[in-house]
Amino acid sequence: MKSISLLSVTLLFFSGMASAAPAQPPETLPNLINMAIANNPELKSSEARWQMYAGKARQAGALDDPMLALRLQNLLVRNPFSFGGKDPQTAKVIGISQQLPFWGKRALREEVARYEAEAFRWEVEERKLELRKMVSETWYRLYAVEHALEIIAKNIRIISDLATVAESRYSVGEGAQNDIFRAGLEKSRMLDMQITLQQQRKSLAANLNYLLFRPADSVVEKIPDFELPPLLPPPNRLKELAFEQRPKIRSLSMLAAKGEVALRLAQRDSFPDVNLSFEYMFREKVQSDMGNDPGYDMFTAGLTFNIPLQQERRSGMRAESASESRMAIAELDTLKNNIEYVINDTVSQMERRKNLVELYSTGIIRQAEQTLESTLINYRVGKADFLTLLESRINLFNYERELYESKAEYMIALAQLEATVGVEHLENGQSAKLDEHH
Repeated sequence: MKSISLLSVTLLFFSGMASAAPAQPPETLPNLINMAIANNPELKSSEARWQMYAGKARQAGALDDPMLALRLQNLLVRNPFSFGGKDPQTAKVIGISQQLPFWGKRALREEVARYEAEAFRWEVEERKLELRKMVSETWYRLYAVEHALEIIAKNIRIISDLATVAESRYSVGEGAQNDIFRAGLEKSRMLDMQITLQQQRKSLAANLNYLLFRPADSVVEKIPDFELPPLLPPPNRLKELAFEQRPKIRSLSMLAAKGEVALRLAQRDSFPDVNLSFEYMFREKVQSDMGNDPGYDMFTAGLTFNIPLQQERRSGMRAESASESRMAIAELDTLKNNIEYVINDTVSQMERRKNLVELYSTGIIRQAEQTLESTLINYRVGKADFLTLLESRINLFNYERELYESKAEYMIALAQLEATVGVEHLENGQSAKLDEHH
């Protein structure tokens, strides 16, 4: 009795621990995307680089540290350890100096660094969009492969049944032996496709786990079916959204602005920087045969500046800044042109896939099922040959695969479109805009 009670307490304890364990969120696509954004090391590296350049921006406008000088001045060579009282020119000196860039240089340096940091910040947002697209593509390709495997498994069972029917007809002299061979060949072909698709699913699951930064052998649950989203905004509106929201456009705009400010800084470099200095000399009273010196303290104030004669270097700085700005503007124009092309091409592909989904789901598959059913009835009574029956089965198989493949390709194209436009969701003409503040 005591052992039974102890066992009961142990089971209750472990069941309580299991119930207290935090429940894992369901493997929906939004949850997986959030997991990838939170865990992906490449994204963390991009964020760290942005933080690094943000730190540089905070340094760029700061002044150099002041310089403190401590000096023993005009010591006698014949008596180097006498620090005063022997010669009126000997003094102890303390001084301070500060380097001051020409007016406006500090602000321009800070602005250049800030634009550079902002460019990297929008590169982080661009990377997030790219990661969203990659997770979505892998998710929907898994969806298509999983449904293809289900369809193949169903067809293998059906072809086995057809082979049994062909064998029974052949045994009574109503069918041909060649029908049995055709059924076996088609079943082998289906098994070959099944093996290939099983390998594809393993590869896609491993790729998804890689994007999520979790062990490659983590179980990926079966992906549920879904309905296609509502109509999207028209291409012109998508192009406007892309030009407003795409992080890559903002990043290149920041680089173009950085080049313009860097050119102004290079032009301002032709003006001299200034160094302010102040020194105080502590002197001691001196009495000698040559006369008496009361040893009054003295001070020195100084103003020095560089002479900007190295024009070759400054000319190179101006050329570099101008080229950087032109390069960013040219890349920006190229990106805008590419965005317009991708939007039009992707929307066209999505319209095609949507029409195919509607055609297969509302017409072709149902008609193919009816054709197969009729052909099977005719085959049983000897009014249709086995080749026609097999062809009807293959046609239905292809249409069913095309249905799920078209649904998956539509969603993959949608993910591509969202990454191109630079938003997280596109539906009913609305867009989830990127946050202006990181």
